[in-house]
Amino acid sequence: MPLNPLYHRTRFLLSTLDFASDVPDEGREVAFAGRSNAGKSSALNVITNQKSLARTSKTPGRTQQLVFFQVDDRRRLVDLPGYGYAKVSGQVQARWRQALENYLKQRQCLQGVFLIMDIRHPLTEFDQRMIEWCHYYDLPLHILLTKADKLKYGAAKNTLLNVRKAMQALRPKPSVQLFSSLKRIGAEEAHEVLDRWLATRERG
Repeated sequence: MPLNPLYHRTRFLLSTLDFASDVPDEGREVAFAGRSNAGKSSALNVITNQKSLARTSKTPGRTQQLVFFQVDDRRRLVDLPGYGYAKVSGQVQARWRQALENYLKQRQCLQGVFLIMDIRHPLTEFDQRMIEWCHYYDLPLHILLTKADKLKYGAAKNTLLNVRKAMQALRPKPSVQLFSSLKRIGAEEAHEVLDRWLATRERG
């Protein structure tokens, strides 16, 4: 299936921790979560075919609020705060954690979560926590193993299979794919998941 040009028109809407007041809980949303420096912003930029929609930085933890992007008047992508970065205060981390959990628990228009993992360091403690939250709140989960270009194909494939095996017992079972922002690998597969969750192909 070709890339959906709808995502190329995605625009920044607002950043907030008070999402319940600032963004109406209507339409459809897909959230992007991941440990700091896992490549979340770069993945969002490739998926939307834009160079700087989501700000990338070599300094982990730059995303400190929920960042809402408008796909169209009914659909949004949400960049969640990068979690697991130790150089911010415990108080800030606690606020991020509470905002994340409240969002996953309360947001009725949330259709699913893209969990971004560095393929060289998958299934960290923080990834496991997000997987548990999504399972507990019955949220569909799709895992992007980013920076796949950093490994040889055989090693990347083995990691993909190992992560899929680790997800076997969950219901619904998360889907898992390889992704590389640098080589632009995996955008089509990611679009297929977004199309399904955001019901973009209904427009005809």
